[in-house]
Amino acid sequence: MTVADITDNQLRQLIFDKERVIVKFTDAGCPVCKELSPSFRRLSTEPQYQDVTFVRMSAAENPVSSQEVKMTGTPFFATYRKGTIQECGVVASEEGIRAMLQQLLQPVAQ
Repeated sequence: MTVADITDNQLRQLIFDKERVIVKFTDAGCPVCKELSPSFRRLSTEPQYQDVTFVRMSAAENPVSSQEVKMTGTPFFATYRKGTIQECGVVASEEGIRAMLQQLLQPVAQ
């Protein structure tokens, strides 16, 4: 699966069309964002994450989504399940992204 660049409007639709979504909010001047790009792309191709939709958004160009998740810096990640935000925060390592993905893949408590 590839990582798509999307906008505020596209995110609104996507989180209801796809069961599980992870969003990476980036900033052009963020060195950690650039460092994590290869890891994020690689994770999107790993079989255990085939049920997760991976997307990237420019924080500066998408203020509605950035405000919705109460973004505090970049790289900032948010996960959604069935249209509802699950977890969000600044993540600076591949291990941190994997932890968010594992949480997103957990069965929903009834």
